[in-house]
Amino acid sequence: MTDAPNVCACADCPADLCAFGECHCSPSEMRRDGRLPFRLLGCAAVSLALVGVVLPVLPTTPFLLVAAWAFARSSPRLDAWLRAHPRLGPPLAAWEDRRAIPRKAKAIAGVSLPAGWLLLWSGGPPVAASIAAGAVMLAAGVWILSRPS
Repeated sequence: MTDAPNVCACADCPADLCAFGECHCSPSEMRRDGRLPFRLLGCAAVSLALVGVVLPVLPTTPFLLVAAWAFARSSPRLDAWLRAHPRLGPPLAAWEDRRAIPRKAKAIAGVSLPAGWLLLWSGGPPVAASIAAGAVMLAAGVWILSRPS
């Protein structure tokens, strides 16, 4: 049995995946080889990241990181699109290159974490829950502020 050249018309397909006239990028192949759930997760994460661009309460970068991770495992084309996107690509590149969080995101976290804790506290939860939530939020805030901008 000899290797045939890549005969797949799909731009995503590396030569070592497609041979003998079989395209491993078809939807049925994606379901069988497990790439479809990663692609769906990536699309959902990009959707949430886009909402996060508009709403200051929802973070953008964590969803971009999930999308980049999922697209790297499912679609080189979508991974390249995400990294080249004019609005979504720069925060992703900043995180991957320097583990940096933009100043605007730090400022939003610096306001929303204490505001979230005050909102929780005003709801009257048990004291232990308020303390635990405050400790987690404080730790998250310190970590966010300690990252480079």
